Amino acid sequence: MLASEMKAVSRWIAALGGIGLAAAALAQDVDQAFHSILSAPAVIKALADIRADDARTFEEQKTLTEIPSPPFKEQARAAYYVKRLREVGLSDAYIDREGNVIGARKGRGSGPKLAISAHLDTVFPEGTDVTVKEKDGRYYAPGIGDDTRGLVELLAVLRAMGANALSTVGDVLFVGTVGEEELGDLRGVKALFRDHPDIDGFISLDGDRIGRIVSRATGSHRYEAIFKGPGGHSFGAFGLPSAIHAMGRAIAKISEVRTPSSPKTTFTVGIVRGGTSVNAIAGDARMGIDMRSDSMDELLKLEKTILAHVRDAAAEENRRWNADGITVELKLIGDRPAGRTPEDSKIVHVARRSLRALGQQATLDSASTDSNLAMSLGIPAVTISHGGDHQAMHSLNESYKPTDAWLGPQNALLVVLGLAGLDGVSPPLLEARKPGGSR
Repeated sequence: MLASEMKAVSRWIAALGGIGLAAAALAQDVDQAFHSILSAPAVIKALADIRADDARTFEEQKTLTEIPSPPFKEQARAAYYVKRLREVGLSDAYIDREGNVIGARKGRGSGPKLAISAHLDTVFPEGTDVTVKEKDGRYYAPGIGDDTRGLVELLAVLRAMGANALSTVGDVLFVGTVGEEELGDLRGVKALFRDHPDIDGFISLDGDRIGRIVSRATGSHRYEAIFKGPGGHSFGAFGLPSAIHAMGRAIAKISEVRTPSSPKTTFTVGIVRGGTSVNAIAGDARMGIDMRSDSMDELLKLEKTILAHVRDAAAEENRRWNADGITVELKLIGDRPAGRTPEDSKIVHVARRSLRALGQQATLDSASTDSNLAMSLGIPAVTISHGGDHQAMHSLNESYKPTDAWLGPQNALLVVLGLAGLDGVSPPLLEARKPGGSR
């Protein structure tokens, strides 16, 4: 081996060693912080209080579930929730211009600003029966878990912190966001970061398995494709192009698209509608297209391919009938950015260490949640999951069983204390950003 090659290999080995040492030092810092936090008598008492308070937390979960919160109509639940935040100690809690409920728990003024949130909205439309029903120890109601459970877990954390005088070094924002589901397009969390550009770290409390940590944000683009044509009688006007036939051509093309399995990239035509009668050439048709990927680059490639297929389908329908009557309009109706929090980041280490303290196995995952926005901005963020047994999310048969439910708020409390720091006990592991967004 040449001397120059030997030097290059030596530098590579040294670099790997440096990475290993840095990771080991970070893990040691997190372990030391958690040893101090978990040894603090007030924290021990707070964790016990959360468990003892479990039944009351679940009763509030049932109450909140029965306050409808359909997309874009979260006002009634927001009004209840801001009242509850004030009652558990955040006297200055308010509803912002977008409809988010926000309350600040001030630290001693020398640390980072951490936001922890759950979302107020559900996927279910206005008029859905949200009455909670019990059968064999399991409770059924649309939205009983997603994300009603996250909201009440935030209240449980606040009660435990207040009752045990747990003061953080950094400020902590407790937030109930709007617009997380469906076509809400993350409007609540987008407004949060627009109005609070000094947030240094973000936690979303959302999900159905206590050990799940979402550190990769699945981005999505959603489009409505609107086909228009002249329309006419199916017999008398035969020979005119059809908006529905054009849409069918587009769906056929889209169905043949191939996407990578890693990074996971997906698509679907989820909604179709159009026409006026079985014996009419359709003058209008529209479809909703959902595209997702863990990679923004792959999402943009997929978007380019699918939109081209839609336009080509309209052109083909016109050529078939030697006409030009079909047009297509493409509307972007959903834009959720992709992003990633590195696995070796402090916030992921803290989330893992908290679960280990509670005897839980951590798994890293990808999903589309409120954390997408923070990750896309390069702000440390994770989504952590609820306690309890949650099934059939987003269905009318959604259900919840409060088995070991207290683990959710216990986990949230420990993650908050680790990141924001426990005054007089442990410094914050989350770093405050410098002006301009650097660290």
